[in-house]
Amino acid sequence: MAKRATKRGDERTDLSGSRDVLICGASFAGLMAARQLAGSGADVLVIDRYEIGERQTSACAIPTAWLEELGLIESEKQRFDSVLIHTAHGSIRLPVPWSFSTFDYPSFCEMLWAQCDAEFETAKVNGRAESGTAGSPITIDTDRGEITSPLVVDSLGWKRVLAAGAHYQPPDQPLSRGLEVHPPGGNVDLEVFINRRYVPAGYGWSFPADDEVRVGVGSFDPYFPVRPTTDLIADDLEVGKTGYQGNWIPHKLRPATGDGIFFAGDSAGHCFPLTAEGIRPALYFGAALGMELRDVVEGRKSREEALTGYHEFSAGHQWAFDWLLRAQKLLPKIHPRLVKPTLAASFKSGGSGDYAFNKYLDIAPPEFAALATRTLSAKGQRRPRISARA
Repeated sequence: MAKRATKRGDERTDLSGSRDVLICGASFAGLMAARQLAGSGADVLVIDRYEIGERQTSACAIPTAWLEELGLIESEKQRFDSVLIHTAHGSIRLPVPWSFSTFDYPSFCEMLWAQCDAEFETAKVNGRAESGTAGSPITIDTDRGEITSPLVVDSLGWKRVLAAGAHYQPPDQPLSRGLEVHPPGGNVDLEVFINRRYVPAGYGWSFPADDEVRVGVGSFDPYFPVRPTTDLIADDLEVGKTGYQGNWIPHKLRPATGDGIFFAGDSAGHCFPLTAEGIRPALYFGAALGMELRDVVEGRKSREEALTGYHEFSAGHQWAFDWLLRAQKLLPKIHPRLVKPTLAASFKSGGSGDYAFNKYLDIAPPEFAALATRTLSAKGQRRPRISARA
């Protein structure tokens, strides 16, 4: 369990006041939105309960091209050009037409933060203060005072803290759950286990990352207990059971705006069903949001226009999330003896296999990361800082 690096005593100054942009949540989506505001001259504050890069909650893997396009390749730990899938009735290796990389979470976050020029503070977001009139600045209540801004981002995770009305309460919501261990070790293969010995609806994984291996289980059924089965797969793979980490994982797209708030990452359901890949979509939608926010602070759009544009951009991907969710619901219904031949038929080497993988990559393509970087450079990004520890 990560320990909060909350400031204490004299360091816990009052943050009350007004900011041009307030970003709540300092992981992938929040940092990416802040990155797109670099050099705009806006007074941007990013807040989170934890220090930047402090609390990893996933296996941290992403298409390599995203690391390259964002200038984060130095955080890479290991690279793969195939995935080895183990079923109850045999294994199959699927070549991937693009490479995947595991990376170091603290390094990734600090390098991404170094491309920002915002201010960061540790603070706990309690919720939205009493609403004002429509179109007025929004006040957010934190444990270090009330902060007001016309542009507020909720990238705090699946709880969607700043949303109006009832919040998600697991397990009675469209949430998967995952748990993994991070023992020292290594392997050459990125492995996925589709085997009901571990989980009736879901899969297990083993993601090597140079000097450690990330082994865990994800269940599409939020009621399924993942701790015993995580221990089981670790024992079967003969790896240590250390460094437990996990989280609830959304598998349904949610509105990306509401009551004047912008939502990104898990708070907007920006996590792909079936694969539970959340990092790439968080960066993708975070970049789109950051460009909308920049248009507002530089006077090209009103807040209302940005809210509409970002909502439509996110909602325009509903087809992809629906497609993956249908596959997620179908997977547990396939007879165990048919899983391997189904995969072999669906992902033939070249041809249909390349098409399927490329279609999946195109939901949030690395070309968009390149576009975000070019857009940022064209607007005069400030020189990156060296450390995230401001």
